[in-house]
Amino acid sequence: MDINNIKIDDVPTTTAELEAYEAKFPKNTQVDIDAKMAAEKKAFLEKQPSDSEMEEKVVEHLKQIYDPELPVNIYDLGLVYEVKCWTNEVSMLKMCKITMTLTSATCSFSQVIIDLVKSIVSRQSGLENIDVDIVFDPPWNQEKMTDDAKLAMGLL
Repeated sequence: MDINNIKIDDVPTTTAELEAYEAKFPKNTQVDIDAKMAAEKKAFLEKQPSDSEMEEKVVEHLKQIYDPELPVNIYDLGLVYEVKCWTNEVSMLKMCKITMTLTSATCSFSQVIIDLVKSIVSRQSGLENIDVDIVFDPPWNQEKMTDDAKLAMGLL
């Protein structure tokens, strides 16, 4: 029996055919499967940004979101207090938590801003979820703005 002529969907009917089939298409043991999965996981993770790289990418996205009432992005405005990213152990994708505030607790555009922040997930590869935590302590004030933001607002 020529082993090169055996196809994966052939059904062996003799002992010799079965031996040739198993030689060409060996059965995977659990150890083989686990090793293959570990190698695939490692290769996948090597392509993914680190937690700190993902945090930097998220900050870049935050700098593209502008407060609807002001000519300044929410990051330079000082509304973002913390960006923390980690790897989801099941999906192997990144999860992020953004702790931020608003210029006012009665901000009429609060849900718009939150939705824009959450939409970063759809634009950033490897990011599974963003949790937005709105806090008012410490309260926002103009001191939290970058110099560029102050300049854009005519405060410098």
